Amino acid sequence: MRRGPQKPEEPYRINERITAPRVRVVGENIKVDVYPIHQAIKLAQEQGLDLVEISPNADPPVCKVVDYSKFKYEQKKKQKEIKAKTQKVVIKEIRFGPNTDDHDFNFKVKHAFEFLKEGFKVKSTVFFPGRSIVYKERGEILLLKFAQLLEEHGKVEQMPKLEGKRMSMMIMPKVGKK
Repeated sequence: MRRGPQKPEEPYRINERITAPRVRVVGENIKVDVYPIHQAIKLAQEQGLDLVEISPNADPPVCKVVDYSKFKYEQKKKQKEIKAKTQKVVIKEIRFGPNTDDHDFNFKVKHAFEFLKEGFKVKSTVFFPGRSIVYKERGEILLLKFAQLLEEHGKVEQMPKLEGKRMSMMIMPKVGKK
């Protein structure tokens, strides 16, 4: 048995779909009060609007007299605004070897400085290929020196931590620096 594309279920119950026997009605040009459901629907229809259940868990449920399509549009708009306001965290990674020389190190510090200035988090990683894991102290010293040089623009969120053949540290931008 094949079915066509199904409509997603509406997030709000409207008009006859509201199951509560009595509801608290709010809205413009309406006396806020508790009404039997059939009277509440009649009030909404007299104004050419819909009765929308906005708080089904309240006792009695709260319904609003409003144009449903306009109400859905407003809800969608609010969700978009909330989504736009949430900040997306971007992590930039900078990799070193345990024997990174000063010129390369300073070059990478400059990059990290730029990333922090733009508001990105920086994950600095020292990778130990082969048997170079015996130099893990060098890696830790390198990361701590890196953090020290960036300390006025970022603060260490996670101290150097060894995971397998990688030692990494997180630095987040200081608030107000951009």
